[in-house]
Amino acid sequence: MKTTISILIMLFTGFTGSSQTNQAKNFETDTYETSKGQLKITFIGHGTLMIEAGGQVVHIDPVLREADFSKLPKANLILVTHEHFDHLDKKAISMIADPQTKIIMSKSCKGLIDNGIVLLNGEQKNLGDWVIEAVPAYNLQNKRPDGLPFHPKGNGNGYVISYGGKRIYVAGDTENVPEMGNLKKIDIAFLPMNLPYTMTPQMVADGAKSFMPVVLYPYHYGETNPQLLVDLMKATPIEVIIRKMK
Repeated sequence: MKTTISILIMLFTGFTGSSQTNQAKNFETDTYETSKGQLKITFIGHGTLMIEAGGQVVHIDPVLREADFSKLPKANLILVTHEHFDHLDKKAISMIADPQTKIIMSKSCKGLIDNGIVLLNGEQKNLGDWVIEAVPAYNLQNKRPDGLPFHPKGNGNGYVISYGGKRIYVAGDTENVPEMGNLKKIDIAFLPMNLPYTMTPQMVADGAKSFMPVVLYPYHYGETNPQLLVDLMKATPIEVIIRKMK
């Protein structure tokens, strides 16, 4: 297992990644090669990401506490994993959306976002060169004082984003649920790692081992030390990459 903390240049068969820091906005970016050209991932913060490829822009869980979205590219596609304030921000969405922007959201966001398309767990949407699959994101163990899970099953989505032969899994707020083991051919995975809402480093490690992505990014990790995950993954071939995603 290889681990990268800052600058990464990776070579896989048919899979190339590079990293740089976007100095203008102070965001880190990694670039990967696909069959349709380069795909760039920008690490905005916490659960907020931006993907650029083929002249199009995908924003994932845009929230203003992580960035000034008036200064970021307009979205062709916005994905919202669930309704919590650190994932759904209507003002941020308004800054990057135009009448042509497609917004895909989870069941729990219904009625909260104008013109959004609800994608239920297990459903798929084809949008040009992009294929978006909604996968379950929920808690099994971590619960509120009243006994209800922080993220009930069926409410939230993770997304598998396919473009140019590459598959990116953005898990949303979830634990290492059994459905992770059904994922196939994931090139890049983002798994959340903070308690009490999502996973411990051990849970992230177990989840990743159940579907074996090529590259693993812990994200949404708050004050959890990502080095704990690095140590747990040393015996695996999975490339663990740490970015500024507290």
